[in-house]
Formats: sequence, C-alpha cells, structure tokens
Amino acid sequence: MPDVLCLGESMALFVPAEEGPADQVRTWVRTVGGAESNVACTLAQLGVRAGWVSAVGADPFGRAVVAAVAAAGVDVSRVRVDPERPTGVYIKESNAAGSPVRYYRHGSAASAMTPALLAGLDLDGVRVVHLSGITAALSPSCLDLMGAVMDLPRRAHRVSFDLNWRPALWAGGDRGVLRALAARADIVLVGADEAAAVWGTGVPAAVRALLPEPETLVVKQGGIGATLIERDPATGRDRAEVFGPALRVDIVEPVGAGDAFAAGFLAAWLAGGSPLRRLRAGHLQAAGVLRTHHDVAVPLPRELVADLLDADAATWATTHLTAQGVRRG
Repeated sequence: MPDVLCLGESMALFVPAEEGPADQVRTWVRTVGGAESNVACTLAQLGVRAGWVSAVGADPFGRAVVAAVAAAGVDVSRVRVDPERPTGVYIKESNAAGSPVRYYRHGSAASAMTPALLAGLDLDGVRVVHLSGITAALSPSCLDLMGAVMDLPRRAHRVSFDLNWRPALWAGGDRGVLRALAARADIVLVGADEAAAVWGTGVPAAVRALLPEPETLVVKQGGIGATLIERDPATGRDRAEVFGPALRVDIVEPVGAGDAFAAGFLAAWLAGGSPLRRLRAGHLQAAGVLRTHHDVAVPLPRELVADLLDADAATWATTHLTAQGVRRG
C-alpha cells in the first residue's frame, strides 16, 4: 500500500514548445497536469510510496495521463475509467509572473466522481490521504466525495488538504465549503494570497484564528517564505510560529510550485522532520518546478538538497538557483 494516497482530477496538459502568446504558438508539448497527481509524482521521486485515485475517460488522453503518472512511479491501480465521459484538458501559457491557464474540463470523467469511488478502498498502511479544494468545486458529487473522505475513520492516517483556490471554478459557489473542509483536515496548506481571497486575510496568525482545528497549518507566502503553526499534542496549544524563508530562484513560470511544496513538506513530515526542515523540504521541491515549464520537475540533485536542508541560515539565504545552476552570495 502507498504511504500517501492522493485523490483528484488530472488532465492532459499542453504547454508551448516555443516563445510567444498562445494565439501565435504553433507547437505544443503534451504532458500531464493535476494538483493531486503532481503531488503523487513528486513524492514518488522522493522515494515515498504514493498512489493516485481518480477517474479518466476511455480515450487516448485518459490512457496517456494514467501512463504518465504510472511511469513516475505512482500506484494508479485505483483509477477508474469512465466509458462515457472524456478526460479533461487544459492549456498553459508560460510567464514568470503567472501563467494564464485555460481549462476544458466541464463534464469530464473526474467531475462525475462520487463517494462510490471509495468502495473497497483499503487504507491499511496509508499514512496520509491528500486532497485539494479543486475537487470540491468540480461538481456536487465530487463535494460529496470530499465529505466521505473526511468521514473515514482516522485509525492510522491523516488527511492533508491544500486549498488550491481556483476562482473560475467557484464563480457563484459557496466559499464557506472550503473553510468547512479545511477545518476537518489534519494538515492544511494554503497560500497567503489564496487565504486573503477566500477568507479575507493572508496573515498566518489571522488565518490560524479563522482555522484553529487542524493539527498543522502552513501558510505559503510566495517568494518570501512559509509559516508553520502546529499544535502541541501534549498541551493542546499551538507552539510558536516557525518561519522558513524561501530560496532565491530565477523563475521560469510558477504553476505547480505549490503542489511540489506540498510533496516536499509531506515527505519530510513522514520522515519526522523538524518544522524548519519540513518547510525547507517544501521550498526545495517548489524551486525545482519554478525553473521549468512543467508541473512536475526533474528533482534537484540529492547532494544539493541534503546540503541545503541542514545548511545554516546564512548559507540558505545566500543560495541562488539560476538556470545555469547554483550561485552563492
């Protein structure tokens, strides 16, 4: 059984193979994109046993998505093939300031997922079930599925929830659903900008005041860093905030960096890492994705990751990841 089971939609992703606006690009590269499978693929690269649960269409794109995720070392045995509905598709332009994304996922196979997907799902040995707010927005049945996952007895596993705010999916929808789902999770990851858009504040302490229930809360503050607030199980009270500065990175485009951060953080959490080590592990995986056009990146060299995880504050602060490699100072 996998250590981490990730549940959510993945789609065929097309990224430009040449420079220029989308209406002028003639050559595109097909790959795979989806928050939860991104996390699963990155975890597998880190040596964590990961599985992905979803639904795809009985079409070439569905076969390509499943094959690509499986090739990354992820267990895809729980993916359902829908004989009637198609696999979703999305198009991503590349821009270091924020890449425009266009989704073609209405009526997709994954949008028809229901709590029946959990029938026979064996969680023995699973330590984390990872979800995101995207799934809750796909359809009423997907929202029911999210609730059913939250209802599963927590014998040995924890639920990780990444807000993954997608405004277009929530047009006219009830944002309070996201607060209710996050409150039922054990580990919550949210971008400060997302929290500000959905809950009115991105200040870590204020987000915690709005969301006191989870054991662990991570507020990602973009290029500044990330703050972890965690409850002490012995006292039931929050420990002091831990802030982990981000690495300096020459950004190609940012889509997928949050998923990579989640994978790095969860891998370090599974390994019993300290709060700062968990945050650094997240930053290191995010840095790899920030330097590529794809949602899942080739991992940074293991030696570099090992050195930076245990680096002193000065070394971390003066490390700069460029297109050419690592620059110090």
